[in-house]
Amino acid sequence: MTATVSSQPRDFYQLSANNPRGQSVDMSAYKGKVVLVVNTATQCGLTPQFEGLEKLYQDYKEKGLVILGFPCNQFGSQEPLSNETMEETCKVNHGVTFPLFEKVEVNGPHTHPVFKYLKSKLGGLFGSRIKWNFTKFLIDAQGKPVRRYAPVTKPAAIEPLIKELLKG
Repeated sequence: MTATVSSQPRDFYQLSANNPRGQSVDMSAYKGKVVLVVNTATQCGLTPQFEGLEKLYQDYKEKGLVILGFPCNQFGSQEPLSNETMEETCKVNHGVTFPLFEKVEVNGPHTHPVFKYLKSKLGGLFGSRIKWNFTKFLIDAQGKPVRRYAPVTKPAAIEPLIKELLKG
């Protein structure tokens, strides 16, 4: 009898994603850092959160925080831009310097593995499905998903737990 092997990674660091230029980035590059994964959109009512996310990144990147932005066009077509245009828009219009990735799906049959993994570890209030852009997942420095935040949760509200996790 052969045991079936789950294709679901057991560890965040086994995952990878492509940057906006299509180059693969291993999540293991973020080992030892507190990671905040966010599904983003440049034309969403919550887009002003980019500024709050960037402030968190600037305030804590030297202490070990990294924010990873994953654009998604599944909610009201609020990320219609190409990967290159989206990245430029985030930098120019919102001052984003934290790492961005190419557009992904966060729900459905083509859910990106990063979000499939995070949703399996941290289900939401109404199941694991992501309801809107700017859902946030906080991962500790050992790669363990710690907390999921609703789209309306402002980045500043996450700061106390980030500070706690950075103390180790």
